[in-house]
Amino acid sequence: MTAPAGARRAAWVGAADAARLLGVTRATLYAYVSRGYVRSQTSPRSPRERLYARDDLERLRQRTEARHAPDAAAAAALRWGLPILESSIALIDGRRLYYRGLDAAVLARSRTLEEIAALVWTGGWQLPPPAAPLPAVPCPPGLPFVARAQTMLAAAASRDASAFDVRPARVAAIGLPIVRLLVAAAIGRPGGHAAADAALAGAWKVGSRGADVVRAALVLSADHELNVSSFTARCVASAGSHPYVVIAGLSALEGPRHGGAGARVESMFESMRRAPRLTRALGDRLRRGEAIDGFGHPLYSEGDPRARLLLEILDDRYRAAPEYRFVADVARAGAAATGEQPNLDFALAAVSRVLRLPAGAPLMLFAIGRSVGWIGHAIEQYGTGQLIRPRARYVGLAPREG
Repeated sequence: MTAPAGARRAAWVGAADAARLLGVTRATLYAYVSRGYVRSQTSPRSPRERLYARDDLERLRQRTEARHAPDAAAAAALRWGLPILESSIALIDGRRLYYRGLDAAVLARSRTLEEIAALVWTGGWQLPPPAAPLPAVPCPPGLPFVARAQTMLAAAASRDASAFDVRPARVAAIGLPIVRLLVAAAIGRPGGHAAADAALAGAWKVGSRGADVVRAALVLSADHELNVSSFTARCVASAGSHPYVVIAGLSALEGPRHGGAGARVESMFESMRRAPRLTRALGDRLRRGEAIDGFGHPLYSEGDPRARLLLEILDDRYRAAPEYRFVADVARAGAAATGEQPNLDFALAAVSRVLRLPAGAPLMLFAIGRSVGWIGHAIEQYGTGQLIRPRARYVGLAPREG
């Protein structure tokens, strides 16, 4: 997901800025470091200077504000702020992503999306026996992927008598058929009982080494804590709705500030591919006030580990391919121009370009992978029995008579 414009700031700051951000003295700052509240490291400019992790500072500042001004802190929490719901699915520690305590980058090298689904939905590696096959639904032609998928899911939900049985084992049993419906929407026909990566790789004709890249992309897209689409799915589940909350997640994911950002990276690739000089073309974009899409993520101080791994896998398998060399050049030049590293949007678009996948494939990969997280969040929310219902702070006209 592309970071808000204001979020692209230095990941590490000096002592003066750190103390100013917290509103404390340097002595207090050093005390926070000694207690493990704030990470620090030696500055590359001088061994006598130390830098402090901005994300730790922001987190500590928000906790302080929450104690002194809870209303303001609650409002800010909805904008990259404090966690507002508990979840045991994904952990982002500022450098890595974990699924139930396991490094997602390690899992992506060997596990399938179906195995990750079992981990996310049950905490183990085995799914319960599958539910009865979903009613057959046609794949409507002429629609973009999200509309096609939502149409198919809505049709299946309307005929699925067990959809409102939201006990964890039952949701986990129906989850895999839902994921397979998304695969069918992506390839335009039922994928049968094949694993998601195998079905996609077969339909897209990418061979065995391409299938491995597709598998890793799906696994790395599976969850990312309370992003907007997962929060949307969780809100819908809190109302007691069936596990086809995936329909709601798709609506949020499609937005250009979320999974739809991959389309902007695809467009940028097309523009850059025609440019005689890549560095100059990127500089021209900045001078025109245009974004260099696909770089930076406010939750990772050292770069998005999902993108890093996908680009490493591409380098390992497609190093000699002209399209890989092109996206690698864009990654280097973009990082130099923005001071940020590629994020998942960039990496999914890179995978699509190098493997020559259909247009819109970055969003398809993102959606199929993330559907695992949406269903996992629904299972967690069903277990709480709570309705997610924040209050609004009214800022309109005061009530008056007449």
